[in-house]
Amino acid sequence: MKKVLHIVGARPNFMKVAPIHRAISERGVLAQKLVHTGQHYDVKMSDVFFTDLGMPAPDIHLGIGSGSHAEQTARLMIELEKVFASEKPELVSVVGDVNSTLAAALVAVKMGIPIGHVEAGLRSFDRAMPEEINRILTDSIADLLLTPSSDADANLIREGVEPQRIRLVGNVMIDSLLAAREKALKLSTLADMGLTARGYAVCTLHRASNVDDAKVLGGLLSALGHLSHRLPVVFPVHPRTRKRIAETGLEASLARTPGLRLVDPMGYLEFLALTSQARLVFTDSGGLQEETTVLGIPCLTVRENTERPITVDVGTNLVVGTEPARIQQVAERILDGQEKKGRVPDLWDGRSGERIAQVYEEFLGVGRTPRRAAG
Repeated sequence: MKKVLHIVGARPNFMKVAPIHRAISERGVLAQKLVHTGQHYDVKMSDVFFTDLGMPAPDIHLGIGSGSHAEQTARLMIELEKVFASEKPELVSVVGDVNSTLAAALVAVKMGIPIGHVEAGLRSFDRAMPEEINRILTDSIADLLLTPSSDADANLIREGVEPQRIRLVGNVMIDSLLAAREKALKLSTLADMGLTARGYAVCTLHRASNVDDAKVLGGLLSALGHLSHRLPVVFPVHPRTRKRIAETGLEASLARTPGLRLVDPMGYLEFLALTSQARLVFTDSGGLQEETTVLGIPCLTVRENTERPITVDVGTNLVVGTEPARIQQVAERILDGQEKKGRVPDLWDGRSGERIAQVYEEFLGVGRTPRRAAG
């Protein structure tokens, strides 16, 4: 059997790979292995997600850890080259836009191994974002570009990508959400935290542009603190963000804002239980913009741009920047009942993993033998 290697490194990757891995397993045509680079190495940021998503333990765990972009990418490439030489896959499947994605693509193309890029074609048009560089470079060398929405197709065509390399498959992360939502809603997460459905907001912050600048971070926390007088704001804190809060001396002001509740990172199901019943979500995460659109939850993206404009064009997302007054103004309007209505984009239907598995089979020249008609 021809072999696919899935490369994951950070928790958004896990949600995207889980449906593909499951579909390939169920179809039984391709062999596959899961390589966890260890780019996210905290248990709450990584290991618990495998359990929540029903994924098997990684076949290979590299334990790369943190470092500068150059250090981390270099270590990833060195170790992935060894894995690819040993495993000899017919296809390397990468997802999203993290350093593990680009490192695996670079190693694979140098070794002559075909690459499938899941979530291809997304663009923020902001090259100050490391993720944007990872997206552009990975798309330029991948053999298969598996896109979540038609705007991604348009971006790739505009960049001169040959149409035969592009496959519109829908949003595979939504497969995970739809599969897990019912189970998540049965958890006691809200009761355990003393919350009621639609009676609180959720916030996530992790991008360097928001958390590494003390003035920007302070302004965002100030806006959230102001809004916490109207409803609790639950803030699962990324380790990077918690470190910056401590370094910038913002802990004292947070202690005076009891409505802004900082909690540890959550597992996938626990966090889905929280977000799916929120009144409002603040985030700088790309994936959460998509999830809130499907869940019908108003989302304020605290960035100056988004690589997921479909969530703004047809979904529930609003890009509001990082100016505290603007964030407060828009949030207050939503809390007063003037929220934006949206719809679920095309092909965000929970079957993207199946479509990707089929594309991989076709690309590798294998497929299931059609069932013989009864009688």
